[in-house]
Amino acid sequence: MSANKTPHPMTWAGVLVALLFAVSAVAEPPATHDVTAQFSAHFVSGGVILEGFRAVEVGGIVILRGHASDAASAERAAEVAQTLGYNRVANLILIDAVPDDARIARDAERGLALQRGLDGAQIVVVSSHGVVHLIGTVSNELQKDMAVHVVRNIAGVRAVQMSLKR
Repeated sequence: MSANKTPHPMTWAGVLVALLFAVSAVAEPPATHDVTAQFSAHFVSGGVILEGFRAVEVGGIVILRGHASDAASAERAAEVAQTLGYNRVANLILIDAVPDDARIARDAERGLALQRGLDGAQIVVVSSHGVVHLIGTVSNELQKDMAVHVVRNIAGVRAVQMSLKR
């Protein structure tokens, strides 16, 4: 027997076919969307109503995701999972801090007052749940853009709405 023996071409074909089956099995994600929606519905019927809430069961572990305004709401979701018979719960629900509207309005007014490009503009700032409303008059479109840019960069601002007229 020689040391330079090459494998039979059918052996390579068999390996290639096996590889293709393995790759196609990994590439196709399981159809869990409907199962996830049905599983999450159990939580909604249990009183869990959170923004972007999703519950997924993987290998006996329940993974909870979404946004809550307080820790009690996130804990309620974990309690519902336990009442459904799951002892292992990964609670990945994010607690969104409640924005301090008075501080946001103060910072916005201060930031706008420091912008020399906004001289002559009459802008009133109102903040509600992190959404800042700019109301008033400006000299030109550049002042509108500048005001929005200043306010967007304030910590806690979720959105900026404007009713600025020329």
